[in-house]
Amino acid sequence: MGPVIIAAVVAAVLGFVIGFVIDRFVVNAKAARAAAEAESVVKGAQKQAETLKKEALLEAKDEIFRMKQEEEAEAKERRKEITALENRLSQREEVIDRRAETLDKREHQISSLQGQLTKKETDLDAALSDALVRLERIAQMSTDEAKRELLASVADDVKREAAAIIRESEQTARDEADKRARNIISLAIQRIAADHTSENTVSVVQIPSDDMKGRLIGREGRNIRAFEQITGINLIIDDTPETVVLSSFDPVRREVGRITLETLITDGRIHPARIEEMFGKAEKLVTEQVQQAGEQASFDAGVHNLHPELVKTLGRLRYRTSYGQNVLKHSLEVSWLAGVMAEELGADVALAKRAGLLHDLGKAIDHDVEGPHAVIGADLARRLGEPQSVVHAIEAHHGDVEPTTVEAVLVMAADAISAARPGARRETLESYIKRLEKLEAVANAHKGVEKTFAMQAGREIRVMVEPTTVSDADAVVLARDIAKEIEAELEYPGQIKVMVLRESRAVDYAK
Repeated sequence: MGPVIIAAVVAAVLGFVIGFVIDRFVVNAKAARAAAEAESVVKGAQKQAETLKKEALLEAKDEIFRMKQEEEAEAKERRKEITALENRLSQREEVIDRRAETLDKREHQISSLQGQLTKKETDLDAALSDALVRLERIAQMSTDEAKRELLASVADDVKREAAAIIRESEQTARDEADKRARNIISLAIQRIAADHTSENTVSVVQIPSDDMKGRLIGREGRNIRAFEQITGINLIIDDTPETVVLSSFDPVRREVGRITLETLITDGRIHPARIEEMFGKAEKLVTEQVQQAGEQASFDAGVHNLHPELVKTLGRLRYRTSYGQNVLKHSLEVSWLAGVMAEELGADVALAKRAGLLHDLGKAIDHDVEGPHAVIGADLARRLGEPQSVVHAIEAHHGDVEPTTVEAVLVMAADAISAARPGARRETLESYIKRLEKLEAVANAHKGVEKTFAMQAGREIRVMVEPTTVSDADAVVLARDIAKEIEAELEYPGQIKVMVLRESRAVDYAK
């Protein structure tokens, strides 16, 4: 085994040596071939580079030659343009020279004409002076007097023409305004579809039998005295079967008394202590109803941020009626109508609706405060922080003051529409006409009165007097006398404005 291993090892070593020698020979051969190939590539690249260099030189020479030709052509073209410009400049110089010569000739002509004009002006002034002297001698009037007479004549003509134009413009504007107003009012009435029902003031309470009257009176009248003392309402018990009447100027207090009385009749226990207890509950209930009515009305009208006292006063109108028309519903109608008309005219809608809702506030407290309800309501709104524009609209809605804003006029119109619509108020046509006729008759009975007109549903009368009979001082006295006579002889709601008109007339005839 030993010799075999040694032989194998020797054979392996010989094989390795032989393989290494062969590999080196192959590598050297490959390196020689690669060097030869590289040298050949370098020579080829050098030849190609020389060829490219020659081609680039030829292209550069061609480009230089082309650019030189283009520059020469451009320079030649510029020389042509410069030559043309020089020719045009020469021509313009010639034209300018000719114009200068012409201007010199004209200046000489103008100088000559100015001299002639000066001479003619002098001659004309002299002729005018002679003419004025002759005219003054013929007319026997100086120049200043003639000017004044001419200006006076022209001024009169201008005044007459201006008056005619003004009258025509006023008539056109009035016709257009009337047409526009009718359209707006008709649209507002159509959009506000209010109920045409009137309400009556509740002042009568039904009782189950006439025996209840005795219980209401009580022993020696103690129950009725206690009821009237606690509620502040007069309880009228007469021969009318199964009926008693409540009487009070305060509608809210009358409502409290009505609820108190109906509760006592239902309960059956009637004595002073029970009356006081039921009155307290009824008063609390009515106070809640008043507050709810005011809040609901302001919500329905879309009017917010009202003072709590205003909301409460507004709610009291739920129990107030005017000629059978519920005043709170009337106030809502006025608010809606004024808002619609303000929107059509482009006025302040929020202001119109707010003033319309609050315009009759004074009717809730007019039994406690003296004066027209419009003035009372305006004072209350002013004290509770309402804007002056709202206060003015409230105060002016019956003409107590002259309206100065569009919204105030709209509230006035909306109030008249709501009150005058069919079924709104209980007053009949006959009584309405009689009331207006009485107003006119009172004024017509005075000396010097030519004609009387009752206006604004009887809230204003305008008295036309004869200017030759009644002087300005007499007109003041006449207005006061008519107002005092109306107060003494007629019954009417609110107040009536008496206006005496005295005009001067100038009459002439064209012959």
